[in-house]
Parts: sequence; C-alpha cells; structure tokens
Amino acid sequence: MGVWGVGGLNVIIVLYVSVPVLLVFICVISETHPGVEVVLQAVTHCFFCSLLQLTGVLDDCFCDVESIDVFNNFKIYPRIKKLTERDYFRYYKVNLKRPCPFWPDDGHCAIKDCHVEPCPESKVPVGIKSGNYNKYSQAANTMSDMTECEQANELGAINSTLSNQSKEAFADWARHDDAQDHFCELDDETSPDAEYVDLLLNPERFTGYKGPSAWRVWNSIYEENCFKPRSVYRPLNPLAPSRGESSLCLEKRVFYRLISGLHSSINIHLCAEYLLDEGWGRSVWGPNVQEFRQRFDTAETKGEGTRRLKNLYFLYLIELRALYKVAPYFERAIVNLYTGNSQEDGETKELLLQIFNEIKAFPMHFDEKSMFAGHKMEAKTLKEEFRLHFKNISRIMDCVGCSKCRLWGKLQTQGLGTALKVLFSEKEIKNLPEHSPSKGFQLTRQEIVALLNGFGR
Repeated sequence: MGVWGVGGLNVIIVLYVSVPVLLVFICVISETHPGVEVVLQAVTHCFFCSLLQLTGVLDDCFCDVESIDVFNNFKIYPRIKKLTERDYFRYYKVNLKRPCPFWPDDGHCAIKDCHVEPCPESKVPVGIKSGNYNKYSQAANTMSDMTECEQANELGAINSTLSNQSKEAFADWARHDDAQDHFCELDDETSPDAEYVDLLLNPERFTGYKGPSAWRVWNSIYEENCFKPRSVYRPLNPLAPSRGESSLCLEKRVFYRLISGLHSSINIHLCAEYLLDEGWGRSVWGPNVQEFRQRFDTAETKGEGTRRLKNLYFLYLIELRALYKVAPYFERAIVNLYTGNSQEDGETKELLLQIFNEIKAFPMHFDEKSMFAGHKMEAKTLKEEFRLHFKNISRIMDCVGCSKCRLWGKLQTQGLGTALKVLFSEKEIKNLPEHSPSKGFQLTRQEIVALLNGFGR
C-alpha cells in the first residue's frame, strides 16, 4: 500500500483488497476522513495478500476467501452500510453502567474520548422510544423527518439519550418459549440506567484505553470462557501467538473461531481509527498500519495473523447464515421496522429485504446441521455448555472500563449471540404465523439492531 498527495488529497492506492478484512480497514479510513480518496486496483499479485497469505478455502466449511470477497464487496457491504445508517438501526439502547460481575470494578476510563455524553430524548424517533411492541404496528404515524442528534462537543464522546418513558404492552415480547435459545444476557431496557446511543455519532475506534485492564477482559474470555485447544496458552498480552485448533471437536472449534474472529474484527476497527495525537486540545484519528501489522502480519505474529483473519471470515459466514435463516421472520407483512416515520420505515424494510435476497443467492453457506448432531444426550449437554459459555462472555463485556469500547463490545457480542439464537431456532422460525406475533420465536428491537450492526462490522 502506498500513500501519495494528489491535488491536496491523500490518495491511498491499494493493489488488491481482501474483504471483510482489509476492505473494512480501508473503508473506515475513507468514511471518516473526507480528505482521503481510496482507489482500488485489482491486479494478480498484491502486497497485502502475500503479506497475510489470506487466500483459499476456509477450514470447517467449503467456502473460499476470494468468493466471499467478491460477494461482500459488490452485493452486501454497500447495502448493509446504508441500512445501518437508517434511524431504526442507528439508535441502540444499552446499559453502560452495569457493574462487572467477575472482579472489582477498575473504575471507568478517565480518557475524555471514552465517556458518555447524553443527548436529548427528543432526538430519538418517537416510534423507537414507545417500545418494542410497536414493531408490529400496522399504522405508523406520519411525522416530519426526525432531527439528528446534535454533534457532541468532542468527536470521540458518546452521544446517548436516557429514556424515562414507561414501557407498556411489552408482555408479548417478554414471553419466551422454553425451546428458544438465549446466548446473551440482555440489558434490561426498562432500567433507568439504559440509554439510547446514536451509533453513527459514536464510531468504533481506539480511544487510548489499553493495558492490563483491557487485556484482562480478553484474557478472561480466552482462558476461562472459551473452548480453546489445550496447546494454546493465552497470556495477558493478547498479541501473543497461539497454536492449533484441530484438537477440538467441531462444536468447540467453531466456538473458539467465533471468539477469535470477533476479536479480530474489533482489533481491525481500532487499527483503522487509531488515536494518533491529542495535541492542542484536539484528538487526531487515523489508520495505524504498524499496529495492524503487529496484530496480523504473518511474520510479526509467527503465522498466527492469517489464522486470526480467517477466523474473521468464518465469523462472517456464521452471521451470514443466521441472516439467511431469519429472513422468513422479517418477510412477514406483520413485521414493520417501526420508527414512526411511515415512509422511512417502508424504505428501511425494503432495503433489508434486498439484503436477504442477495444472501439467499450466496451458494456457499455454512451448514450448521453438522453441529450437535451426535448422540442426543451428549449433543444436548454440549449445546448447553456452548450456550452458557457464550452467555458468560456477554457478561464479561460489562467489565470493559472504556464506555465506548464497552458499547461496541456489547453490541457485537449481542449480535453474534442473536445469530446463534437464530441458528438454533430453525423449527420455531419455520412455524412462524404469517399474521400474528410468534410465541415460539421472537426478536426484540435490541437484538435486531445488534444483529445487523454486528454483521455490518
């Protein structure tokens, strides 16, 4: 990759880009730095691909990196980016004040770019504030376009809104069938500490939060809550290389790869939007290629970097499969992505259905039927262990000291948890009634927002 000045602009020439890995890294740069123009030139050999050796068939499925790149580049990413900019998907309600359940709280990060900066409740669309039940409303109120949240005084500060409105008509959504799988501990949206956050004004980025406090979170995930190969040692430093996953059965290997892929996704965004300078009272953000190479370069990670990135592709396929499976849920006429603006709501659902149509055409989906397919009792025990491990990981996200890091950690963990819930609720989804809410399978708005934004990351 080279950088040149052209007509006052910094132009990054990328010989070839592998997506969702390097495209994510580059697109974040182009989106958040208007003065940077990204030019993609496809050629037969590339610096990054040879550097990372990221090519060929992925383990545990029959998909190859190149096919996923093309599919995501041209079919999915442009649409998912537009979708997550819609009002329904940009406001996420989250409790960032829950105490860490596993060790004494370190206290919240004192860096200004980590803290929560609320914005007025009036800026959140009325249909979103009125509760989850409105997702089934057939008559969305006509209203003028909602004003966006005012920009925060500091670019890195979180903008959020505290909803004081009581929750009514929630019974249908709170009722869950025993057959339904829950892989995350959801925040109580009725809690006075739960806040609406505008995700567009709070991009995932490196805020300066690092060191033992940050490492302890990932160390706890890998050492205590992840099915990992016995040969793999995860010291406090998460950049240390690991070795081998083949000693695990498929289910445990899948779990480990999902966590590793999630870790890679988060690290890529932190490298793409890195806190480069805090001089003169103003934070400067930008790409940190050295940090990216430190985490993913084959030479600097003793070959582990390629494995980490392949696990990110694997995570992408798992969440892609979940969207394929959950499409019938959203295709029903009864389901509206309700904000109170009928025109926008209709356009948002149409865009979501376009994404589902593209996903259905993808020929190399992961086959989840190969999981938990052994002896009935053993499979049931393993599935429950799988679920509880992941649920525990969702609770660990409340131990992240940086509020912005906690926000995106919770959202992406919940997104993956929702994907797993979908994959293991196939029978319930097949039996969905067309014109009434289902008691066997339901998604809260919080889960829907997390699922699509998590996949977008």
